[in-house]
Amino acid sequence: MDKNIIATEKAPKAIGPYSQGWRIDRFIFTSGQLGIDMETGKLAEGIVNQTHASMKNLKAILEEAGSDLEHVIKTTVFVQNLNDFSVVNEIYGSYFNGEYPSRSCVQVARLPMGGLVEIECIAIK
Repeated sequence: MDKNIIATEKAPKAIGPYSQGWRIDRFIFTSGQLGIDMETGKLAEGIVNQTHASMKNLKAILEEAGSDLEHVIKTTVFVQNLNDFSVVNEIYGSYFNGEYPSRSCVQVARLPMGGLVEIECIAIK
């Protein structure tokens, strides 16, 4: 089995004892990505900007592993407020070419750093 940690400076460093992701053979598993703006190192302002930042951070991790968003097969979206679902859904959908991955979306009581959205994925290389 080919097993490698994924680490890139183009996405936020882990804020705890975990990795940005793992590649195991052809499969890539990412940790949840908050909407951290890589230019400031802080959460982006509001749900729209945080969702874009979260997707950009996922994209950077996938690219480091030799993949991309077109090869995502499953995502999990965590939102602090399910009333934001339609906004998150529209932005999320814009990052895919129409072949959407399987997805779960759940409302959570809190996210790290006071985040409004966090997205993780499973992809293939």
